Amino acid sequence: MTDTLTHSSHWGAFTATPEADGRLEIRPHPGDPDPSPILQNFTDTLRHPARVARPMVRRGWLTDGPGPTTRRGTDEFVAVPWDEVLDRLAAEMTRVGREFGPEAVFGGSYGWSSAGRFHHAQSQVHRFLNMTMGGYVRSVGTYSSAAAYAIIPHVIGKLTDVSRQNVTWDQVARHTELVLAFGGMALKNSTIAQGGISAHVERGSMAAARARGARFVNISPLRSDMPEEAGAQWLPIQPGTDTALMLAMMFVLDAEGLADTDFVERYTVGFEKFAPYLRGTTDGRPKDPTWAAAITGIPAETIADLARLAAKSRTLVATAHALQRSEHGEQPLWAAVVLAAMLGDIGLPGGGYHYSLGAMGHTGRVPAAVPLPTLPQGKNGVTTYIPVARITDMLEKPGETYDYNGNRLTYPDIKLMFWAGGNPFHHHQDLARLAEALGKLDTFVVNDYAFTAAARHADIVLPATMSLEREDLGAGGTDPRIIAMRKVAEPYGEARDDYEIFAGVAERMGRGEAFTEGRDAEQWLEHLYQVTRDKLIEKGAPAPTLSELRAAGELEIPMMPDDGALLARFRADPEEAPLATATGKIEIHCDTIAAMGYDDCPGHPTWLERAEVPRAGVPLWLIANQPASRLHSQLDYGATSIASKRNGREEARLHPDDAAARGIGEGDVIAVSSARGQCLATARITEDVLPGCVNLSTGAWYDPVEIGGSVVCVHGNPNAVTLDRGTSKLGQGCTGQLCAVEVARWTGQVPPVRVHRAPDPA
Repeated sequence: MTDTLTHSSHWGAFTATPEADGRLEIRPHPGDPDPSPILQNFTDTLRHPARVARPMVRRGWLTDGPGPTTRRGTDEFVAVPWDEVLDRLAAEMTRVGREFGPEAVFGGSYGWSSAGRFHHAQSQVHRFLNMTMGGYVRSVGTYSSAAAYAIIPHVIGKLTDVSRQNVTWDQVARHTELVLAFGGMALKNSTIAQGGISAHVERGSMAAARARGARFVNISPLRSDMPEEAGAQWLPIQPGTDTALMLAMMFVLDAEGLADTDFVERYTVGFEKFAPYLRGTTDGRPKDPTWAAAITGIPAETIADLARLAAKSRTLVATAHALQRSEHGEQPLWAAVVLAAMLGDIGLPGGGYHYSLGAMGHTGRVPAAVPLPTLPQGKNGVTTYIPVARITDMLEKPGETYDYNGNRLTYPDIKLMFWAGGNPFHHHQDLARLAEALGKLDTFVVNDYAFTAAARHADIVLPATMSLEREDLGAGGTDPRIIAMRKVAEPYGEARDDYEIFAGVAERMGRGEAFTEGRDAEQWLEHLYQVTRDKLIEKGAPAPTLSELRAAGELEIPMMPDDGALLARFRADPEEAPLATATGKIEIHCDTIAAMGYDDCPGHPTWLERAEVPRAGVPLWLIANQPASRLHSQLDYGATSIASKRNGREEARLHPDDAAARGIGEGDVIAVSSARGQCLATARITEDVLPGCVNLSTGAWYDPVEIGGSVVCVHGNPNAVTLDRGTSKLGQGCTGQLCAVEVARWTGQVPPVRVHRAPDPA
């Protein structure tokens, strides 16, 4: 293949041209004003040594059979022919179903392996488990926004109403006067959009707003959390203290008569129950700027002035994912909603509250006006589920009960886990604990195109194709284009599409027809696209056939109007367009949450002390944010990702004062340590990080090596040291953003990073 062909990814649409040496020339979509640099991760990935070439089975599973073991992650692998491995897998799934039922199967596959609408690994494996096993234990929420998933519906309604269908970037450019960006708006995050993105507009929209006179405030421990084009004022805040800052701003609005009391009266409930806490009459401590200054590190007068400025401006209060990825992560989101309500701009163009604007590329845009091709997953006959970040707890504690969002749930006893197109050793925390917990399974199966850490801990590894090796359609729910994802290269080694893999297992289990419905992959694409095409015809919009779409490379589709959606309708008439909360209004105090009786999530926004804070032995905050050089850990071996490392290892950023106090110089190999583990990284010294903090982004493939009796990730995966604890009983979300660590110059031998090469079969 030498033709230039269209394709798409979660970080951008592009064309790919094969070159003689096996590399690809990647060119961004011509209409993208600010294409993502991580597109270049595709250039050298097709034949990379990290690829899975053949089906591989852990030797201990072959010789001893399924069952708990301590050898996952260290055992050698044996190459097994496709027919044999599918026979063995079908037999094992049949055994588990017969002896334990589908409640013993966990369908993980949390991941972003492809922007394709049919070859979507998570949808494929979930359909497979529903059709062959009758269901599976699922997870709810995401590692990015599990706390929001729980709290937002109680407080202001559907999460999509404050994230995907709310204030747009065009409104920011035209109408917003002040953006309070709690957690910032880092372009490295908004370069990513679920399902694909053909035009990155964030940088240009911020520049246009600034040129009109809008002001941006970056409230974050990291200066780099806003682009230069925004001209933002940086308020370096102590990590995890945003709730205190918001409460103090609300105190000023209340005390100085600046709150929009008409808005509060008409559109909210519960202020009279919240006000005594805010004013300090219930606990003797007014939440004033002096109180907040001691917590946040921001001067009291700066806090008061910011509240006054917000009161006289068309203000947008925006919260990043990062705020709720830590202990009590529900609180800053709830406080932000209440702050926006007291300012009174909710429902106005460019004003109010927005969850995750700038945190993802599919926010700040209008939704598509036609349904997109979507693979039906079938019915899951298992009602048991877990919050997504409680995987290790589930494996460690079968039969134990726990609280989640007003429910008392029981952890299931999982025997078989199936993962396709994702890497829990990226998303999850306290990786040594996760690795040990995986040893409790009977069988762990992974479909992937690369030998990730998850694959290295599996019993069965099935080589899947990359998106570049198959035909598909790319489309995001807020992008105006469907992209023909053309097959650019032949599959690597013996790799097969996930669909073909699952069809083979289903056939052996006597459920082949139920899974495939008699269609091959091409027929499924035709079938799924026809649903969209019929709606396009109904609307009188261009509706080419699938072959015509492929010839053109893309199709522009109609979008919904930029009218503010539900929040604007709610503002116009709260009785006719109520919110999806218990009262139909914004809940400043929520009786539903209060009735749950949770000590870590009371009935109104509250400043709660954290269990883990810097202290003797671990005096620094670790900020484990998302990387700039890849999506999660995907294509960590790609050109852009490798270029971001130093000597093959991840960079950790720290302030000059913290480096000098520890004798650390630029480029030194350092050890980042907590009570949970240790990882090595390379020091980058910069004043863009608040003193007392070290910033090590996630995504480096976990590469554990035993050194001096301890397991050390020599590649720089911060989840070797992060905290695995739920945000609260309400949300049970991921708390991986922040933890307490120490950093020291590494004086021992520096082990090589070897994780980007698949293990040789025995």
